Amino acid sequence: MFQAIYEAVKKIPKGKVATYGQIAAAVGHPRAARLVGYALHVNPEPGVIPCHRVVNREGRLAPAFAFGGAEIQKRLLESEGVEVNADFTVDMKKYCV
Repeated sequence: MFQAIYEAVKKIPKGKVATYGQIAAAVGHPRAARLVGYALHVNPEPGVIPCHRVVNREGRLAPAFAFGGAEIQKRLLESEGVEVNADFTVDMKKYCV
């Protein structure tokens, strides 16, 4: 199932975000948002699988982003044109796929 999650995350375009729940639904397991989070936490290819584009349903960045914390996730998203608010949230109406 992790491979399916990784493939779904690869489809999130630059400059957009998706939620853990959206990814879970995309792989046929709509109640597996936490499993998606775990799969991304152990992402074997962070440069290839853009896990920084996944946020929670409220648009909040991961406080324990696996590759350096919310500051790194914020920097990665901003480098793709996603505006991240001071409270580490993203405007879901504007940036969600």
